[in-house]
Amino acid sequence: MQVDELLKQYEAGERMFRSVNLIDVDLSGVNLSEATLVRANLQNTSLINAELTGVNFREAKLMGVDFNGANLYEANLIGANLTHADFGHANLEGANLRGSSSRNISLAQANLIEANLTEANFTGANFVGANLTNATLIRANLSKANLTGAILDNANLTNVILRESILERANLINATLSGGLLIAANFRDADLSRVTMIGADLSEANLSGANLRAANVSWTTLRGANLSRARLYRTKLSWSNLSGANLIEAILLDTKLDRANLRDANVRGAILPEIH
Repeated sequence: MQVDELLKQYEAGERMFRSVNLIDVDLSGVNLSEATLVRANLQNTSLINAELTGVNFREAKLMGVDFNGANLYEANLIGANLTHADFGHANLEGANLRGSSSRNISLAQANLIEANLTEANFTGANFVGANLTNATLIRANLSKANLTGAILDNANLTNVILRESILERANLINATLSGGLLIAANFRDADLSRVTMIGADLSEANLSGANLRAANVSWTTLRGANLSRARLYRTKLSWSNLSGANLIEAILLDTKLDRANLRDANVRGAILPEIH
């Protein structure tokens, strides 16, 4: 099918375009709202500033597609191949990317409020400045992803994989990361206030300058982690393993350390909780 034919049929009221092939074409600025493009092949197509509200892209091939500035409000991208796609500044509020293959995707400055990213593969993805407030990322793989300055307020990242990912200055207030694999992740200067991170693995993670006020980090591995200058006021660290951790100049006022392992931890200059 050619672009002109597709647009003509859409204008006539047709919305069903299953398995259509439109590779390396320019669809910038088009309106395809509510269209069904299940299993379509749109590799390397330009959909810059396109209106794609409610479009069904389930299991579509969207590798290398340029979605910059596009509106994909409540779009269905379940199981789609989004490898190397660019969603910079796109609106994906309420969109469903569950189980998508999204390696090396760019979502810089994108709106992902209440989006579903469950079990998707975002290895090496760019989420710089993205808004993921109330998003669901259960069991998502974000290894080596860049989430610098991203907003993950109240996001659900249960059992997420964030191995060697960058979350510098990210906002994770009230987020859930319980059971997460966060080995060597970089949370420098991130806001983790009131986060729930029970049973996570933060071995060798960088939490220097991070705010963990009133966070629940119980039963968590922080072996060799960098918590220098971290704010741990009223943080729960019961039964956690902080062996070899760097707590230089950390603030641990009213911190719960019941049965925590602090063997070989460096607490030089730290403000420690009172022992009753």
